[in-house]
Amino acid sequence: MVEQITDNILNEVIVQRPADSFKGDFGHVLLIGGDVQYGGAIIMAAQAAVSSGAGLVTVASDEVNRSALHSRVPEAMFIDWHNLTALIAALDRSDVVLMGPGMGLSDYAVSLVKRVLLELNDQQILVADGSALTIVANEQLSFPHDTFTIITPHQMEWARLSNIQLNYQHEIQMNDVQRQMLNVDVLVLKQHHTILYDNEGQQQLMLGGPYQSVGGMGDVLAGITAAFVAQFQHNLIHTVQAAVYAHSDLAQQMAGYNYVVRPSLLADGMANYMGRVQNNLVD
Repeated sequence: MVEQITDNILNEVIVQRPADSFKGDFGHVLLIGGDVQYGGAIIMAAQAAVSSGAGLVTVASDEVNRSALHSRVPEAMFIDWHNLTALIAALDRSDVVLMGPGMGLSDYAVSLVKRVLLELNDQQILVADGSALTIVANEQLSFPHDTFTIITPHQMEWARLSNIQLNYQHEIQMNDVQRQMLNVDVLVLKQHHTILYDNEGQQQLMLGGPYQSVGGMGDVLAGITAAFVAQFQHNLIHTVQAAVYAHSDLAQQMAGYNYVVRPSLLADGMANYMGRVQNNLVD
């Protein structure tokens, strides 16, 4: 039976921060992505991670994206992803690794995905999205057994990963078997009324609409998810549910006065939204 995700998940997960706290208490997120052509994707993911409360955010990307990132998200640190020594050092320091937004499918991107999957350990959380999922599918790679892994594919990406074609993706048990075979802890299958698959069963989101059909919306969801699991770790499955709910709930609110919802504006709005949740001001 598929359960519906409700707004109760927000108050369970988004809790008040202790008065005596510092940035290190809320997780270090490393985002890897953004080639020469698709730098906006990783910048939007970084915006979302910062605005959603990650304590520290580092972006590993092509050097061409440095100025744009610092202009748009000055809170984020930057590493040239061609500097493997610096990248691996940042990876070792990170609590959460988000890999994929705007990464592209170049030989170098493939080598990065392979290296990151080898370097991850059982104390870290992986969020894989976008190009990283296509690379895992094309190269027939495996997600690490010991790393808590969250993937956020749209339906075509899931078809590549799972070999379950679109017209069979309504078969819930089939999707869940493939999730487990891929060593994935939480599958966020993005679609109209997104469904989450995990070891607690399946949960469906009944929010959202066509106003979210804008490039970058998935990158923002990935950034929100990474920030949430970095700071709210009492139950990671519930934390992912809250991230997915918050993303679409805020989009639905913004759609009340926008024909489409720009992902970058949604990303910047998450801090305000989470503050309203904490103060019981979200309808």
